[in-house]
Amino acid sequence: MPYKVMIVDDQNMPRQLFEMIVNSSDNYTLVKSIQSAAAADMYVLSNDIDLIIMDIVMADGSNGLDAAAEIKKLKPAIKILIVTSMPEVSFLERAREAGVDSFWYKEVEDKPLLDVMDRTMAGEHVYPDKTPEVKLGLASCSDLTERELEVLRVLSTGCSDQEIADALHISFATVRTHINHMLEKTGFATRTELAINARISGTVIPEI
Repeated sequence: MPYKVMIVDDQNMPRQLFEMIVNSSDNYTLVKSIQSAAAADMYVLSNDIDLIIMDIVMADGSNGLDAAAEIKKLKPAIKILIVTSMPEVSFLERAREAGVDSFWYKEVEDKPLLDVMDRTMAGEHVYPDKTPEVKLGLASCSDLTERELEVLRVLSTGCSDQEIADALHISFATVRTHINHMLEKTGFATRTELAINARISGTVIPEI
């Protein structure tokens, strides 16, 4: 019996590609393809699913990490394969915490998706070693420390330095130091330029 697959992705081209991959294999059969993670957990309650291929960031504000965590609580036997093009550095760890079985980057992975699907269904946990390298001005995202990225994530929401300090429970002076270090590393002239480019590049995604 082929494994029953559900695809959750709000972008038409990737979703159609995943559908083609599933339909091309005798080992899988596509039972549902949807554009929002909001209803994914409800669907698995009344339908037999073996594998979910799911994006993280959805246009309607839902996200695959929250949905994955809920699905794993409801039906832990379902395998979940997260697929994303976003290099947000927190996603890998958060996926592991949610119980996600495997993780695949859309544009940069050298492992074919079908191979990752097969290995996942065989009981492996297939994760990349690290997030893709993304340029942020003169720097790469890996040049920023974990604390700098935390500050940057809040900064990109438009918060003031004092609001960042309050949110992260650190001092105002520490916030200023982290921002100044990031400006030096990236070469951006202002905190606003830094925040905008961080969001455009996908280095941080504060809404998720």
